[in-house]
Amino acid sequence: MNHDLTDLAPHHLPFSHKTEHSVGILVSHGLTSTTSSMRPLAESFADAGFHVELPCLRGHGTQWQDLNRVRYQDWLEDLEVALAALQVRCEKVFVCGLSLGGALVLHLAHDHPEIAGVVLVNHVAVFTNPKFWFVPLIHRMIPSTPAVGSDIKKPDTLEMAYPRTPSTAVNEMLKLMKVNRKRMPDTWQPTLIFKSLEDHVVPVKSAEWTMKHLGSKEKELVLLTNSYHVAPLDHDQKIIEERSLEFFRSRGE
Repeated sequence: MNHDLTDLAPHHLPFSHKTEHSVGILVSHGLTSTTSSMRPLAESFADAGFHVELPCLRGHGTQWQDLNRVRYQDWLEDLEVALAALQVRCEKVFVCGLSLGGALVLHLAHDHPEIAGVVLVNHVAVFTNPKFWFVPLIHRMIPSTPAVGSDIKKPDTLEMAYPRTPSTAVNEMLKLMKVNRKRMPDTWQPTLIFKSLEDHVVPVKSAEWTMKHLGSKEKELVLLTNSYHVAPLDHDQKIIEERSLEFFRSRGE
């Protein structure tokens, strides 16, 4: 569902869970979306006993115009705050992100080698559509483009996301992706990558590129056959939950 979201507070509120466990999970949603897209996944981690932080990234959960006023560094700062909160109460912290959120947690992992592992869900690394070549040139002239939210195969399941895609925000995402591609060979954490074979937002090449260039010696690609882009709300939700929890448990003890 695509809305201006100022009247939908429950769908963009941060999620935080504290426990006695020594392991925490930092979770990040994607561009134009809300915390609701990752909340079922975050809640499954909490139900398994882990500390969890799922912040609302700056410019999200209000109106799409707000996203044209932020930089990718602002989103990283939001995650840094959540990471610091987890590190106060945890011995180990893992990170998990969807789409733009995946690119953000990869950047965070490079800056924080103490992060124990990375889980990526349909993350952005490269785009193959030529339309993205022109974003740096025209993003100030064309404030927004059609919405990309709710790319979900499961019937009657909608993502709370903006009704337009802010062009400057897309340009900020492209800047982040460019930085990440240069740094990826020097990112070493164990990484679990989920990729939907049919994704109308991010191409499979993003996952393939990451598998090829990521510096980690321990990396695995799990192909999702029954979900579109917003896989944490789609048919393969349980696969993502179960494999992620297995990943955390095997490395967090």
